[in-house]
Amino acid sequence: MKGNGIILFTKYLLNFMFFTGILVTASLPLTLKVAGEYYSEDLESHYISMLIIFLVSAVCGLVIVYQLRKMIGTVIRKNCFSDVNTKSLRIMETAAFVIAVLFFVKLFVIPTPATFTIVLTFFIAGLFSHVLSLVFSEAIRYKEENDLTI
Repeated sequence: MKGNGIILFTKYLLNFMFFTGILVTASLPLTLKVAGEYYSEDLESHYISMLIIFLVSAVCGLVIVYQLRKMIGTVIRKNCFSDVNTKSLRIMETAAFVIAVLFFVKLFVIPTPATFTIVLTFFIAGLFSHVLSLVFSEAIRYKEENDLTI
């Protein structure tokens, strides 16, 4: 398969991101506490709400990376257009929209310019995943129709 090197690199990068993401998520309560001491009083005073927003967002991020890991597996097995990938894209869509909503809420707790960028980025990622899931569904339909034609 052409591009095997980039596919394997992507696979290992996603694995690295997933497992380090688990560590980052697990250490978030302590990391946020320490960051609050050095960063701003707002972070300290809103520790619980920020912890909830960041923890749920981190879990959603892990879900997205996990689904991407599943999808790269179908690329490696040369079975891209499958219902598994369509389902993964829909899960990624939901996770991206949840992150967008959580950071939209964060705008009212501790507003920062970066927060607006995160909201916009994950909103677009959710839309992208939705459109791509529709494209995959249609491609699967064409593929199945073509497989029946002999």
